[in-house]
Formats: sequence, structure tokens, C-alpha cells
Amino acid sequence: MSVDVNAPAWHGQRWAARTALAAAALAMLLPLGYGGLDGVLLLAAGLAGGAVTAAAVWWTLTRRGPARWLAAVLAAVTPTVVVVLFVVTLGWVLVLSPVLWAVAVWSGRYALRSTGTRPKRMKEHRVRSVRRPFLIMNPRSGGGKVARFGLREKAERLGARVVLLDPEEHQDVTALARAAVAEGADLLGVAGGDGTQALVAAVAAEHDLPFLVVCAGTRNHFAMDLGLDRADPAACLDALTDGVELRVDLGFAADHPFVNNASFGAYAAVVQSPAYRDDKIGTTLELLPDLLTRRHGPRLTARIDATTLDGPQAVLVSNNAYRTDDPVGLGRRERLDSGLLGILGVKVDSAAEAAALLLDPDPEGLAVLSAREVVIDADQSEIEVGVDGEALILPTPVHCRIVPGALRVHVPRTRPGVPEAQPRLNWRQLRKLAATAGRA
Repeated sequence: MSVDVNAPAWHGQRWAARTALAAAALAMLLPLGYGGLDGVLLLAAGLAGGAVTAAAVWWTLTRRGPARWLAAVLAAVTPTVVVVLFVVTLGWVLVLSPVLWAVAVWSGRYALRSTGTRPKRMKEHRVRSVRRPFLIMNPRSGGGKVARFGLREKAERLGARVVLLDPEEHQDVTALARAAVAEGADLLGVAGGDGTQALVAAVAAEHDLPFLVVCAGTRNHFAMDLGLDRADPAACLDALTDGVELRVDLGFAADHPFVNNASFGAYAAVVQSPAYRDDKIGTTLELLPDLLTRRHGPRLTARIDATTLDGPQAVLVSNNAYRTDDPVGLGRRERLDSGLLGILGVKVDSAAEAAALLLDPDPEGLAVLSAREVVIDADQSEIEVGVDGEALILPTPVHCRIVPGALRVHVPRTRPGVPEAQPRLNWRQLRKLAATAGRA
């Protein structure tokens, strides 16, 4: 089957690709051409400044006392000096170059929209009507969002049975969910943090019941990646009357479910500290020097299929992979139904390796992988693990796995948090498209 690339649509895409390439080239060459030799020296200064800043951040995290404060000053002053040099030397070019980059990105994505590179959205399914929905709500989550947004009252008006957790007493949400299922609940939902969401989600998956997410927590990362409106938790309840169903994966670290991620290493050890909840920054700065320099804590090993990560300071295992190729989408998951875990491993043992993380396009100290299973082992019988923000101690080795399509998540039909899927920028494909002529 041939495609007429001289048709108006292809003609526009071809010129958009050419615009993207031209704008990107101008964005890179204009500062060098305008500054002449000074522009070349400025580029070198920018790279050197980036390396110094990364090294200074490493020293800040791994030192104590005066050395730490000197390194912190260096980390703050260096990028400031570099920015001032760029402003003084380039002037108006410093404003025009980012504009050209924006034009290049927009034109490149426009050109690639019909080439099959646009990510596919998660498939939406028709929901079955529910008669006995059951919701667990944590009145303390998100600084009291349950009361502030009238979540209990709205849910009860829609026919749901609501249980409010007692702030003064620990309650087993898994047991509450199981009891509700035994009493005939045909939908389970949670208004609370991601850790509570994961526990109830596992019960829903076990019984093949739909699951409802109400974003009443502090960060609500799971709700964000589902496209829910985090500014209006009450809108999540619209799924009870006008919703669609998404089939979503569920991760497990040993037998502990997670909807977002399980973290191992430095961060997991920090959140175990009793002082962390009251003084996050102070506790982190106190513990990191020993953790990052391996004077304290276990030595980890991560086995992913045929790949072994030996001695990373931190490993993040996520329910589907986080985006790492787009600054706009950084920290978000493009989809939740790929059937694969995302794995990020970081190993940095010196200031030079810290600088390489920033400057090297493919640094050895950063591993970005995906797999169905991951095994985290250590030179200790037990290790600290952060599972969706909850601090746990688990015996080694810890087997992490993903169950594809385990969750039937009910979400509102209209979700303003769902961004338009944008194609990934592929400069090689843009070059081919720009050079296309005749029929292909």
C-alpha cells in the first residue's frame, strides 16, 4: 500500500519536519555564531559549570560540617555565575534560542503525529452497574480533604457505604475491605494516600471487583497517572454514575502490593527513621553521608532477567515505567497497562561519577530497565523497603513482580488530567520525513 506524500496532509508534515530540524539547528548554532570564540568558550564554561555543580551536590550529600556548607555554597553559586555569563555574553540570543527549541519540539511532534509514533492511551471499557459500593476514607489524608470536599456526604448520596478511619486508632484496611466483600460489596474504593490505595486495590483484584480511586491523599501519584482531577477529589466519585473502566497492572514487593513503586536503598533507609516524619530535610542530611558512601546500610544487588546491578545505592521498582525522555512528562507514567515493571538503579561513588550523571547521555551509574520480575538481594538478612511511601522491613531476597490487568479501576468518563498523547521526538525519523519526496 502506498501513501501519497504529496497530499496536503503529508505535505504539511514534511514541512513541519523541515521546520523542526531547521529550528533545532538554529537553536544550537545561533549562540555559537553570535558569540564567535566567546560562544565556544561559553559552551565549555556551561559544561564545566554543570560538572562542578553536580560534584558540589554530591559533596553536599556525602559530607558533614563546614565541608558540607562550602559544597552547598558552591552548588548554588556555580550555576548562578554560568547564567550571568550567558546573559552578559549572549543577550537577546539567550531568549531566542529557547524559543527556537520550543518551535522545534512543537513542529517535530506535529510532523510525527500520523507516523505511528504517538503513544496509545489505555483502553476504556464499559462499566457494569454496581449496587453496593464500599468506600474507606481517611479523614486525615491530604490535610483533611475528606471533610473539606464533603466526600463522605457525596458518596452516601450516590448509594455508597462509607467507613471513616479512626485517627486515634490503627485499623487494618485490608481486613475492612475483606469484611465488606464478605457482606456483599461489589465495588471497593479508597479516599486516602497511595499506600492505603494499594492495600484495598489488592483485595479488589483478588476478588475481581472494580476499584475506585478518590484522590484525597497528599501527592496522589496514582490518581495523576489515571488522569483524575487532583484539585477536585469529589469529581472522582462521578465514576459511580458516569464512569468507564481501565484495566490496570498491580505490582508486588514480596506479598506487599503497590500501585506506584517500591524503593530500596538510601531513600528507603531514610524514611525508616522515627525522626523523618517530623524533620524530613534534617533527617535526610544526617543519614545520607553514611548511606551514600556505604559506611552504613546493606550492599544491594538487583537481578533483572540477564542483567545484574551490583552495589547500587538506590533502586526504584515501579508499577510501569516512569518517563525519563521528556522533561515535561518527567515523573509520570505514560500508561499503567504495559505489563512491565520499570526499574531505575543509581550507583555513584565519586564526584566525577555524579558529574557524569548530568553530562553523559548514557551514564554508567544510571540503569533504566523494564521487566516482569526483579529480585533485590543484599548482604543482610533484612532490608528497608519503601512501598508506596510506607516503611517496611522485608527479608531478603525481595521478589518484585507485576500482575498485568489485575485491577478494574472505575474512573469518571471525563478526566481533565488526561493529557493528549504526544509522539516521542525521533530526530532520525524527522530527517527521513523531511527528505521524503514523491510516493512512499
